[in-house]
Amino acid sequence: MPDSATQLFVPSADVRWVEVGEGVKRQVLAYGPELMLVKVAFETGGIGAEHQHPHTQISYVESGEFAYTIAGETRVLRTGDSCFVPGHTLHGVTCLQAGVLLDAFNPMREDFVKEA
Repeated sequence: MPDSATQLFVPSADVRWVEVGEGVKRQVLAYGPELMLVKVAFETGGIGAEHQHPHTQISYVESGEFAYTIAGETRVLRTGDSCFVPGHTLHGVTCLQAGVLLDAFNPMREDFVKEA
């Protein structure tokens, strides 16, 4: 049984977008203590600056095209592609064609919940 802070169903229309940079905004979707799903929308040219965090991350390209860098290696990811980012690994993206990334984190990003 989920704890009282976990929502079992999260309608996207009920979740506000948070601006996180020029041409970049995110929605924190469903989450519990061990897993979180986040939608990140990018305009062409939007940048997710290189950063690292202790969370393991998987990114899925819902739409668009991204130059995705993980540990100094850059690949172009397109609709349907995905990648794995180990915890404590430097990574970032540049949006080449407007689109959306779905990011899953383990454990959840408590910092994202505080911003939402």
